[in-house]
Amino acid sequence: MAFTQAELDNIAVATLDLYLKGPAMSQTIQDKPLLKAMKSAQKTFGGAKENISGSVKGNYDTYFAGYTHNDQVTFKNPTNLKRWAFSWAELSGGLEISMTELKKNGIHVVDTNGQSVSRASDAEKYQLNNLMEDKLEDMSEGMARDMNEYFWGDGTADAKGPMGVTGLIVDDPSTGSLGGIDRAANAWWRNRSHIATTTASDKLNVATNNDNKIANFLQSEIRQLRRYGGRPTLGLAGSTFLDYLEAELRKAGYYTQNGWQNQGGIDIGMANPRLKGVTIDYDPTLDDLSLDKRLYLMDPRHIFPYVMQGEDMKTHNPARPHDRYMIYKAVTWTGNVVVNQLNCHGVYEIATTTV
Repeated sequence: MAFTQAELDNIAVATLDLYLKGPAMSQTIQDKPLLKAMKSAQKTFGGAKENISGSVKGNYDTYFAGYTHNDQVTFKNPTNLKRWAFSWAELSGGLEISMTELKKNGIHVVDTNGQSVSRASDAEKYQLNNLMEDKLEDMSEGMARDMNEYFWGDGTADAKGPMGVTGLIVDDPSTGSLGGIDRAANAWWRNRSHIATTTASDKLNVATNNDNKIANFLQSEIRQLRRYGGRPTLGLAGSTFLDYLEAELRKAGYYTQNGWQNQGGIDIGMANPRLKGVTIDYDPTLDDLSLDKRLYLMDPRHIFPYVMQGEDMKTHNPARPHDRYMIYKAVTWTGNVVVNQLNCHGVYEIATTTV
């Protein structure tokens, strides 16, 4: 016999939904390979009035010339030293939370500024998520996302923030100054760049004649990036760039045999492409920045964050206002991304249409 509506209503009132306890399952956390690489390459400095600065040299004056007997010879007094300089920046991120909000979640503030908290003994009876842990996780991931965006940025989104890769490795390196050194007048103070055009003859226009176009171009480029002692080890690309590169490699027959030997079935996947030892990884942030058709090749020895000693993700527990029962948490960072050699980095973009 079917349930009556009254019986169904009674069941609905008497029965609880199943609520899974534990941390919230995040749905939007992306990989951040640039952030990881920059953190690994990071260096520290003690302090500075305004700038982080270093010396570079690209021109040489002294030379050999033949002579005989009493020929007049030439002497040179080289004056070719130049200095790059980047001002250090300060970042701050923080959260606030009321003690009332925490009490409702079974969390009690032990000290007045919230440096430590305790959980009620019976909190597990009604606490689906630890509110304090969730807010701190939000703070941590939020700042990681922002730091990643700063490291990818060109310095224009926040005038008080640090410089990033797209402000140091630029589309047109033959104009303007960087770090106080004129790129137009000093060809050695330029990154490599090939931003594809829609003309059919362009080396990275993959809309036509796609056979080995990208692979051949990159083979030549890696040689130039190593020309002056560079050793690029970091390759980050957007999804469209990788789609076309992988399609090109499949078409050319660059297949690993591992998939065919897999007893569980044929693996049609392809491992990340490698270029003279450099693995080209996917960085989702390039898609977010509408740079999905690009590849950045970098030498982390010569582009890295310089962070002030003791100021790398420094935690703070600010005192609460005397007339508000709020607690505050904050993290600060002081430094900048610097580059001390440019001709070992490159930016490359494919074109997928023709005029």
